[in-house]
Parts: sequence; structure tokens; C-alpha cells
Amino acid sequence: MARAGRDPRRGAPPADPYNRDMFNERPRHRAGGRAARWGAFALSLTALLPVGARASSDEMRAADEVVVVKSERRLYLMHGGQPFRSYRIALGLNPVGQKEREGDFRTPEGHYRLDARNPSSDFFLSIHLSYPSAADSAHARSRHWRPGGSIMIHGQPNVPHRPVDYYRSADWTDGCIALSNDDMLEVWLLTRANTPIEIRP
Repeated sequence: MARAGRDPRRGAPPADPYNRDMFNERPRHRAGGRAARWGAFALSLTALLPVGARASSDEMRAADEVVVVKSERRLYLMHGGQPFRSYRIALGLNPVGQKEREGDFRTPEGHYRLDARNPSSDFFLSIHLSYPSAADSAHARSRHWRPGGSIMIHGQPNVPHRPVDYYRSADWTDGCIALSNDDMLEVWLLTRANTPIEIRP
């Protein structure tokens, strides 16, 4: 989450109701126009997919679960209990162990949901996770800590501060889950509102 505790919220919020939950704003447009604009945006994203990454309509099924295995540095899109896509990921700078508090640079572990999206963040697309859970917050409070938040799945920074190879080979986020831009686009297109995500050690 390279500064994702702050950065992914920057930029104009999208109009789609699923996305707008993240920004707590009132809708600005009528539903028809909103749906048309969002549909055009999604189509434009599909056009950006590399030829080898585009799937047929039968293959472009939505994931019913996302599984992240931190020790493998892999994110899996699941359907019917079986993985149908797999991606390499980068984690927080302190990747081992459960996230306990704000600023510990750890990626959470446990069961969450994909509850908001932002196409205008400081990274190439970002999808918000529902961390902290009630249990996460209670654990942090018991130790007089803040649990932290703004944990995302996101692409590469729009303005990189390090060489490209660094982002490809290192754990570099503040606790988020980072993918290449091509992979992030696929995850964006193949997930839906409130898709469950399990993050394993």
C-alpha cells in the first residue's frame, strides 16, 4: 500500500454507487447517465487489456471469492471453489504476520470483503478491503492502538519513485496488496461488489 493509507482516496470519486460508498458522497447524476458512463468506462478498460490477457465471453466470469496466500505472494480468483486466475503480488514492507496497528506495514490476514473501488487513485486502480473487522478493531483497542485502515488491492504507482524492477521484485507497500497494472485491470474486471476475500499467511 505504498502510502495507500492516504493516496488511494485522492482524486475525484467515481459516480457508481458501489464505488461511492468509499467516499461518502451524494450521487451527482441520474441513474441512467451514471450507468452509461460507468459502462463506457469499463469497456474502455477492457480495450486496454493486452491481447493475450483478453478472454472470451465464456471465460470472463466473475470471481465468487478472492484468495491471497501471502507466503506464496499470489492472489487467486476463485469460482466454485477452484482458482481460474493467479497473479503475483507484492505485500507490505513488513510482510510476515497479521496486521495489528496503524503504521506496522503489515498486510492483514483473515476474511474480508471488497467493498469499494477507486479508478482515480494515485495508483493504477484500487479496490478497498473491509479491514478492520470488528475483531481487528477490538484487538487494537485492547492495546490502546489504532487498527489502521485503507487497505487496498491496487496497481503500480502513477508516479513511481523507484525503478520499475523494484516494484516487480520487492514487497513495497504500506500494507496493501499490489499487482502489475495488467493484472490489476483483470482483477478489477473480474470482481464484483462485496466479493469475499480470504488472506492467508
